[in-house]
Amino acid sequence: MSPIPDEVIEQVRDAADIVGLIGAHVELKRTGADYRGPCPFHGGTHRNFAVIPKKGMFYCFVCHEAGDVFTFYMKKFGMDYPTAVRDVAAKVGISIPERPAGGPDPREPLYEALSVAAEWYARRLREAPDAADARAYLEGRELVLSELLPLGLGWAPKGEDLAAAMRQLGFTDERLLDAGLLTKREDGSLRPRFWQRLLFPIHDLRARVVGFGGRLLGDGEPKYLNSPDSAVFHKGHLLYNLHQAKQAIRQAEDAVVVEGYFDALRLVQVGIENVVAPLGTGLTPEQATLLRRFTEPVVLLYDGDAAGTRASFRAADVLLRAGLRVSVATLPPGDDPDTWARKGGADAVRKVLDDAVDVLERKLLLLERKGWFQSVAGRRRALDRLLPTLRAPRDPVMRDLYVGRVAEALGVTRSSIEGEMRLGRDPEPARPRGPAAPEPTVRRPTVGPERDLLRVMTREPEWRSRIAEQVADRAVLREPARQVFDALVAAGAAPAAEVLSGLTGEPQALLAELLAEPWGGLELDALVEGAVNRLDSRRLEAEVERIERELPFAAEAEKTELMRRVDTLARQIKKLNPARWNVMRTGRSGAR
Repeated sequence: MSPIPDEVIEQVRDAADIVGLIGAHVELKRTGADYRGPCPFHGGTHRNFAVIPKKGMFYCFVCHEAGDVFTFYMKKFGMDYPTAVRDVAAKVGISIPERPAGGPDPREPLYEALSVAAEWYARRLREAPDAADARAYLEGRELVLSELLPLGLGWAPKGEDLAAAMRQLGFTDERLLDAGLLTKREDGSLRPRFWQRLLFPIHDLRARVVGFGGRLLGDGEPKYLNSPDSAVFHKGHLLYNLHQAKQAIRQAEDAVVVEGYFDALRLVQVGIENVVAPLGTGLTPEQATLLRRFTEPVVLLYDGDAAGTRASFRAADVLLRAGLRVSVATLPPGDDPDTWARKGGADAVRKVLDDAVDVLERKLLLLERKGWFQSVAGRRRALDRLLPTLRAPRDPVMRDLYVGRVAEALGVTRSSIEGEMRLGRDPEPARPRGPAAPEPTVRRPTVGPERDLLRVMTREPEWRSRIAEQVADRAVLREPARQVFDALVAAGAAPAAEVLSGLTGEPQALLAELLAEPWGGLELDALVEGAVNRLDSRRLEAEVERIERELPFAAEAEKTELMRRVDTLARQIKKLNPARWNVMRTGRSGAR
C-alpha cells in the first residue's frame, strides 16, 4: 500500500466529524461542550468515555485510552494507521491519491520555488531601497511591519531581479513558470508575474506558500492580482490566513469572514485571530466547504456601504448552502473592518461582532426600514428578495425556521411561501474543467399569434402599419418574433427579402422560414383579428396571474377589490374567446 501524503491525512482529519464517526459505535450524549458514553475499550457501563470535538480527540477517564479519530478506528477495529486513514477518508468522501511507494510528492519542486520566492520578496520589503514607498504605505495605514513579519508580506520590484536571483539558486524557468512566478509575454519571452506590488503570501493548511496576492500601490489595473491556478494553487479553494486562524477558529467555535487582505491583517494585529478572507473574489462553495471543517457558526464582517451589504448577502447564501450558520455584523456606512479596528481596536470590533444578527433577520430589518412591508406590491417584492436565502440552508430545520419567520413578517401563509420556493430552479451543475465542445444552436419553432401576424406582414406589406396600430403593446410579443415584427414595421412597404439581410441569428432564421412557406387562400381580416385577440388574451391572463400572486400578501380590505378585478379580467378574456380563432390557422396547432 502506497504512503498517504501528510496534507491528505490532515485534510481527512479536519473533515472528519469525530462525534458522528465514534457515535456510530458508542452511545454518546452531549454534556456541555463534550459528548459522553460508556467506554468501548474497557467495557465500562458508566459514561466515563468523552469525545471532545473542540480538540478532535477522545479520552477515557478510567482506562486512559486517548487519541484522535484514526486512533479510535485502530483500537476499535484492529486497523493499522494507513487503513484507518483510508477508512475515515471513504466515510467523509475524500479521495486519497496513489503514488509509487516511497516516491516523492511531484509538487514538491513547486512548493520549494514558492517558499524561496516568498523569503526573497519578504527580505526585499524589509531591506531594499526600492521598497521604501511600500514601507511608507504600510506605515501610513498604521500597520507595523515588524508585527506583520510572521505573515510574510513582501515586495515585488519592477524588473528581472526575482528571475535572476531564482536562476542563480538553480531554479529553471520551467519550474518558475509552473509555480506562477513567471509569466510569458506575447513574444514568448518570460518576465516576473508581479511588478511593483505589495505581496500577500497565500498558504495551504500545512502553512506552505502556494501562491501570492499582489496589490498595486500606484496607478494601473488590475489593483489586485493573484497567482494563476497551478498544481498547488486554486484561488477558489483557499482562504487567506486560514493556516494561522484554524486553531483560533476551533477555540472560538466560530469564524469571522472579511472581504480583503488588509481587513484580515488589521484584525489579526489587534488580537482577533479567528479571521479569514476570500482571495479577492466572491466567496465560493469550495471555500465554504473548507471553512466548515473547522466550525459551523460564521460571522460576516464586510464593508459598511451598500456594495458590502450586497456582497455579504451573496456570501451568506453560499455559506448556508454548505451547511453553516451565518450571522451578519454591521459597520457604520463608510467604514470597513480595517478602519473600524484602527479607530477602536479589538473592543470596537468585538462589540460589532457581538451585535451580529442572523442573515435573514438582517434582510428583514433592511426591507422593513425601506417601507417594503407597507404595501401589497412591496411585500411581494420583499419575498422575491428573500427567496434566495430561504432556499439556501442545507439544514432542513433552519430552512423551516426561516419560512416561519418570513411568513410572520409578511403576514402570509407558510404554504404560499413554500410554493414560491418550489418554483425556483436549482443551480446548474458544475461543468467539468477544460474546453467544452460548442453546443449546437437549436431554434425553437415560433407558433401562436406572432407567427400568424408575421406571415401576413411578410407577404402583404400594406398590412404592416394596420397590424402595428392594433398591437400597441409590443412587450406581449415573444422573441424572436418581436425583432422580426419591429424590422418589418420599420421597413414600410419594402419587400421582406430586403429585411432579411438586416437580421441575424434566430430572427433571421424565422423570417427566412416564413418566406419559404406557401402563401394564399386565407381570409386575412379573420386571421389578423384572431391573432390580435389571442395577444390581448395573453396580456390579460398575465395580469390575472400577477394579481393572483399578490393576493396572499394583500390586507383583507384589499382582497375584495383584487378579486373583483380578477373577475372583470376573466370576463374580458371570455369575451375575446381566443380558442375559437385557432380554426383560422392553416394546418398548425399553436399555443397562446
